[in-house]
Amino acid sequence: MSQRLDRRAFVKRGAAAGVAAALVLPRHVLGGPRTIPPSEKMNVAGIGVGGMGAANLANLESENIVALCDVDLSYAARTIKKYPKAKVYVDYREMLDKQKDIDGVVVATPDHTHAVISIAAMRAGKHVYCQKPLTHNVYESRRMAEVARECKVATQMGIQGHSMEGIRLITEWVAAGVIGEVREVDAWCDLTYYPWGHASWSSQWGERPKDTPPVPEGLHWDLWIGPAPMRPYHRAYHPLTWRCWWDFGCGMMGDRGAHTLDPIVTALKLGPPSSIEATSCGNSVEVHPLSAIVTFKFPARPGFPPLKLTWYEGTRPPRPDELEDGRQWPAEGGLLIKGTKGTIMAGVYGNSPRIIPEAKMKEAVLPPKTLPRVKGTHEADWVRACKTGEPAGADFSYSGPLTEICLLGNIAKRVDARIEWDSANLKITNLPEANRYVQREYRQGWSL
Repeated sequence: MSQRLDRRAFVKRGAAAGVAAALVLPRHVLGGPRTIPPSEKMNVAGIGVGGMGAANLANLESENIVALCDVDLSYAARTIKKYPKAKVYVDYREMLDKQKDIDGVVVATPDHTHAVISIAAMRAGKHVYCQKPLTHNVYESRRMAEVARECKVATQMGIQGHSMEGIRLITEWVAAGVIGEVREVDAWCDLTYYPWGHASWSSQWGERPKDTPPVPEGLHWDLWIGPAPMRPYHRAYHPLTWRCWWDFGCGMMGDRGAHTLDPIVTALKLGPPSSIEATSCGNSVEVHPLSAIVTFKFPARPGFPPLKLTWYEGTRPPRPDELEDGRQWPAEGGLLIKGTKGTIMAGVYGNSPRIIPEAKMKEAVLPPKTLPRVKGTHEADWVRACKTGEPAGADFSYSGPLTEICLLGNIAKRVDARIEWDSANLKITNLPEANRYVQREYRQGWSL
């Protein structure tokens, strides 16, 4: 309304035609997010399209795929061939500068570049879908949520379980008191990244490779490194194997932790932890440990008591007494939500939740389904948010704090100790030297 009133005022005062014309330019030309009618297709760009980004774009083919950006054109060749009408770039900055018809971007690059790319896109007025974990460090997670709010764009983190049935069932059961008061949760992923890097690479435990092979054709290594400290190319880093290296990836805590802790953060309304303690096996300054146990302590919240959350990676928690002999654990990872009246066991995304033992599940009086369900894919939920202005389920105001929890676990692993967390001031209070991991220094030419 204020824009229309301003326009009338200008016209009444005999404003120049050029000024009047400027007032009706599309929002994306002026730098803000364009309003997309629900009946109109959204113009989507993919940044990092050789791996998970290709799967995200496949779930967005109801919209217009108008641009593709990847620093490795050889690795991304199959996706580029699939969308022949899309313009192709190797530098996201060039894409954002030149192609003004883009409404939203999908960021599926390695973890260490999520924040610089996503924040640049949001400041350019683009809606953003960013793969998990949202960022590489705690400070970036906080900034991502702040910038999304400032820019008024629709956002979503790629934790597809947030749009599935399991997280809603767990939340409804906990809210209804089906398992009583919850003071303890075990979460785990029993996978490990070992051996790190390419199978042909041989090195001492947790060290960088010594050889420096040539950069493959089509790979722009400087752009791949982005804000991280420069190092020579090696197959041990790209493709696929970057996640185990501290400079580039967030390890199993960021990879599977972001998925597995999601139902707990939602159902138990978790805020920031007060303390985090870790014990790791195979610690290294270069790579994530072989296995670790991380214990988070959360203070009481309205309606909820204090919580002890224990994360196991590369291993599993002790087998609960309630789990019947011969019954299998959920594949790869999952949850044990321990209440005073029973325990819920669920898979890695909170999928297929069951009260254990099964006899108790059959006796349970379950509440009606009251939470809204997502229609379609997790990506479709983001498209809906872009077109309606209603937040997506895992927007950055939610997924930023969730990611912070995971990345605080990583800090505790790096120092192999207990840390006390002052969330308001983004500060570790008992171990000052650990604060160097809260925020990283960016390589020259890269910043938020």
